[in-house]
Amino acid sequence: QVQLVESGGGLVQAGGSLRLSCAASRRTSSTLAVGWFRQAPGKEREFVAAIGWSGGGTYYADDVKGRFTISGDNAKNTVYLQMNSLNPEDTAVYYCATGPVVAGTGDWYDYWGQGTQVTVSS
Repeated sequence: QVQLVESGGGLVQAGGSLRLSCAASRRTSSTLAVGWFRQAPGKEREFVAAIGWSGGGTYYADDVKGRFTISGDNAKNTVYLQMNSLNPEDTAVYYCATGPVVAGTGDWYDYWGQGTQVTVSS
């Protein structure tokens, strides 16, 4: 089992920034990538960004490219999501997940955190 704990959410004004953290209890051969997803009220869960622990690459949803940056600290088993230029449409519960490959769909991820709320006011 792998436990994931997200932190860093909160309330921010439009144009502001937040940095989310996702701390993993351990890494295994089947948890080589970490992804961030979000779900707004009444909407489907959507992919935000993903990264491979080996630094093999990053992958972003089109609507966050240039505003969000995903990075990892292997020594701390922690992945970060730096979010800049936030707008009210970014309001959602943000979840991190881990799985075997960097992918843009949730089906590829086996372990999920509990989520952290991000609210952007206009």
